[in-house]
Amino acid sequence: MAEEPNTRDTPWRVAEVSDKLKGYIDRLGSVWVEGQISQWKDSTGNVFGRLKDLETDATLSFTIWSSVRVRNPGEFAQGDRVAVLLKPEWWVRTGELRMMVVHIKHVGIGDILEKIEKLRTQLAAEGLFDPARKKRLPILPHVIGLITGKDSDAEKDVLRNAHLRWPAVIFRTIHATVQGERSVPEILSALRELDADPAVEVIIIARGGGDFQNLLGFSDERLVRAVSATQTPVVSAIGHEADRPLLDEVADLRASTPTDAAKRVVPDVDEHIAMISGARSRMDSRLRTLLTAEKNHIMQLRSRPVLADPATMIDRHAEGVARQLVRGSELVERGVDRASAHIAQLRGQLEALSPLATLARGYAIVQSTDGRVIQTPTDAPDGTELILTVARGILAARSLGPGTATAASPEE
Repeated sequence: MAEEPNTRDTPWRVAEVSDKLKGYIDRLGSVWVEGQISQWKDSTGNVFGRLKDLETDATLSFTIWSSVRVRNPGEFAQGDRVAVLLKPEWWVRTGELRMMVVHIKHVGIGDILEKIEKLRTQLAAEGLFDPARKKRLPILPHVIGLITGKDSDAEKDVLRNAHLRWPAVIFRTIHATVQGERSVPEILSALRELDADPAVEVIIIARGGGDFQNLLGFSDERLVRAVSATQTPVVSAIGHEADRPLLDEVADLRASTPTDAAKRVVPDVDEHIAMISGARSRMDSRLRTLLTAEKNHIMQLRSRPVLADPATMIDRHAEGVARQLVRGSELVERGVDRASAHIAQLRGQLEALSPLATLARGYAIVQSTDGRVIQTPTDAPDGTELILTVARGILAARSLGPGTATAASPEE
């Protein structure tokens, strides 16, 4: 049957046009298409997304049913470069063209992404991303190390915002290539130099975002391990939200942008002044409260009778002290009298027994010059020198024979 001509007078019906479109599209069959995922929306296992051309501003919508996803394992996300086998389908009832995905795989940058994800998993298993390993940033750093591109917006943002917050902060900046083959060696060299400087308290690695392919150096295993081994805290300020490089994972702090890094590393001088002022005000109030309480306590103590008139307490005990003093004096006198009487008694006994009393009656003690007492005349032959002890002194004498002696001069 010949096809009816399509003219103004003989237009085709909607269903006829829709059927013709379906026939044309079905004859096209499946086609492989390469592009970058610009949208990836998962809805109960099905995916609705958009694929962007790598060079021009052109996109295609696509749909992946859950049954197709099962046959195409792997992690896909916005920004991935993929190759998809698309089968165009025209839906007659709704007049919609849908690009159904039959197969999908990573290509180009997608292959690199897979390698990065494998490395991410490996390093995470080794514990390099463990929060317990992350070092605390100094509260008020005096010297900050900065690794960034020369004359870059990232450098300007960090320096400007940091000095606005704390003008006295000092930066030691080392310029390095932040993309391409030279980036990793130069960043590693700068990192080692700043980490070895004892004056540097924290290191910022900054770049103002960019295409993911230009940020691959910040996922390099050498750089990640070097940052993990530093003694100085490291801040990552790459500024790429869609795909986080591995540097973000290992850094002690991840900042969303270079400006954010400056704000999180350098405290705001005005905020700190206000904080110190508030602390001083609270301390002053607390001290005033304590002093007032202590003053009231002292006033209460002073109002007590014993402190209001201290003489009252003294007068109260003065009479007792006087009585004790009199009684003590009497006891001392009695003790002295008893001791004196006892001494007199002992003196009388001593005098009664003393040989001096006998000498006082005219007797003498006769001794030889060696101190031996002469008891018989035979103890002092003729011419023996003698010592006579009398009541009031000592006499020297010489024996003239048995029973006689000649006295010499006395010795007092």
